[in-house]
Amino acid sequence: MATQKTYLVISALGEDHSGIVNLLSKAILEQGCNIEDSRMTVLGGEFAAMLLVEGKWNTLAKIENAIPELQRQLNMTIITKRTGERATGRNLLPYAVDVVSMDHPGIVNNLAGFFADRAINIEDMATSTYAAAHTGTPMFAVHMTVGIPSDMHIAGLREEFMDYCDGLNLDAVLEPLKG
Repeated sequence: MATQKTYLVISALGEDHSGIVNLLSKAILEQGCNIEDSRMTVLGGEFAAMLLVEGKWNTLAKIENAIPELQRQLNMTIITKRTGERATGRNLLPYAVDVVSMDHPGIVNNLAGFFADRAINIEDMATSTYAAAHTGTPMFAVHMTVGIPSDMHIAGLREEFMDYCDGLNLDAVLEPLKG
């Protein structure tokens, strides 16, 4: 019988400076744990990290106990939460969604509403703004991974999504996630 893995989600936020990833990963490694998944980025002048750390219950406890000192060392706010393995009850197909448009308020909310209304889970999302080449027009880009129920008619969903995006003047693509 396979043992269920135990995880700790670590969320860290603080002023960006060099060495943060090194110190965070070193603290995790020193306690005998492993980073299984992570997202790290600089937002404005702040560094933000979300890490899924796997370990035995007692090694995860050591990390939890080390958090106050790590917060002081890194001058960051760090929050932890225990979690288990992700439930795999539903048969979902991973699809990539890419959207680009002129930047304006409400794009993320509109896209989230479209998928929520159809019980499609947004698994991962990254957004960014940039200036268009030649014109300098403020642009907005969204990349998402969504889990589409396998019994959903994909061609119909794609057509509905493209019509929805056209109505909002969004250039969009919905395609199977490539490994």
